Amino acid sequence: MTLLDHLRRRVAAEGPLSVADLMADALTHPRFGYYATRDPFGAGGDFVTAPEVSQMFGELIGLWMAVVWQQIGAPSRFRLVELGPGRGTLMADALRATRSVPGFLEAADIHLVEASRTLRALQAKALKGYRPSWHDNISTLSDGPILLIANEFFDALPIVQLVRSDAGWRERRLAFDPQSGVPLWTLTPGTSALATLLNPRLLATARSGDVAECSPASLSVAASLARRLATQGGAALVIDYGHGDSGLGDTLQAVRAHEPVEVLATLGDADLTAHVDFEALAQAARQAGAIVHGPVTQGEFLSALGIGHRAERLAAGATQAQARDINAAMVRLIDPGEMGTLFKVAAWTGSTATPPPGFEG
Repeated sequence: MTLLDHLRRRVAAEGPLSVADLMADALTHPRFGYYATRDPFGAGGDFVTAPEVSQMFGELIGLWMAVVWQQIGAPSRFRLVELGPGRGTLMADALRATRSVPGFLEAADIHLVEASRTLRALQAKALKGYRPSWHDNISTLSDGPILLIANEFFDALPIVQLVRSDAGWRERRLAFDPQSGVPLWTLTPGTSALATLLNPRLLATARSGDVAECSPASLSVAASLARRLATQGGAALVIDYGHGDSGLGDTLQAVRAHEPVEVLATLGDADLTAHVDFEALAQAARQAGAIVHGPVTQGEFLSALGIGHRAERLAAGATQAQARDINAAMVRLIDPGEMGTLFKVAAWTGSTATPPPGFEG
């Protein structure tokens, strides 16, 4: 049985599936899901994330966390959490960078929110000696101050897609051709109540045929984290690709072997993501009681944290070839034509009045 067989059975029993249901099964189904069945990261996988580009990324995030820990009063115990930790590379680099910060590692309880057993094994190897705890979702995190990292986490959370028609917003859904069995997109016959989640600006300006996306799952996670920050203290750092302001457009995409592929032709064999709506996340976080900082671009953020100086330090002790690689990695992370502008960074904090590093402006 394959993912397509599973989806056909679901459609036969339930009717056409929402894009959110499709993404959830395609990515995290315990038997057929993309993340459950492989290690997708790195040059030999399907995509490369910032921690895999350079150790500088995780090191700077670690030092950011240490400064914020000091800003919130250096609590003697806190939860250091990463959502969707990949191979564990970011956390390993972050922890190494904070060894020189007195008391930080001793105060940190490390928690990883990861559904994939395959990736949990890689994370355990990368973080050997730190004794992290794993969670399927954020609901089982223990109480207390929290410092949280979510790098390329929200882009993989399920979205719904709505298409504007003369009658209103109809939801895009997955169906199968009754003759060929080929997957295809269809629309609900009636309008969708999910349109109430859209930014009022989009409701007022959309034209027939326009596509709007929203992610109830992302809004729920943002609200839950914000409530916790407001009541128990701490900060969350969100790094992802997407737009700072809510907008229209179909951003659902599939990637395999570092190349874009057709979504419905590669179900279960390619990564599925959508652009993150930072404005919508910010609204959910504010309404739940958190203070929102940013977003700023990744290039601005890493430059403010001193990635140029860190690259110089690394290059000073490297060969010429290694120095070129270090500079190329920095360019990839901060250049507007690479990851520097498309990727955004936001921070959510509790009641602390001090802006976190990188958001002072």
